[in-house]
Amino acid sequence: MLLYHGSTEIIEFPKLIKSDRFLDFGNGFYTTTNLEQAIRWASIKKRRTEADTAYVSVYELDDSVLSDKNLSVLIFREADADWLEFITGNRRGNPQHKYDIVKGAVANDTIYQTLLLYEAGAYTVEDTITRLKVHSLFDQIAFHSEKALNKLVFRESVRME
Repeated sequence: MLLYHGSTEIIEFPKLIKSDRFLDFGNGFYTTTNLEQAIRWASIKKRRTEADTAYVSVYELDDSVLSDKNLSVLIFREADADWLEFITGNRRGNPQHKYDIVKGAVANDTIYQTLLLYEAGAYTVEDTITRLKVHSLFDQIAFHSEKALNKLVFRESVRME
């Protein structure tokens, strides 16, 4: 499968870098199978850093990696109560795992308000999941170990205008 990563740099050799932001799946190297989402990530990073350029780096990952018994892989098939609990914990700064790879829906900015209301106690889990299902959620595959990162094969980077 092809995976995309949006950035202000060409990332030929991905690294695990501790982020000062609390992300859906915790610290890791984030990719997506959706080119549109990667372009969006690249644009956001460009604006945040006031960089001159943005890039989408393209990688290949053998599909069998997600079922590799030598890796600890967590896959959320849908945005459900388990997914919601997992990302909420990570976004609060409470690491939720020791997985090599986590795959699931992106809790992107269009649903951020719903998540804030859930965290504030205004929505139940059921209310939140119902509201999330009306949005088109892209996927993300986050790599959390060197062992997992080594499975990515860099193909190219494309400069975004």
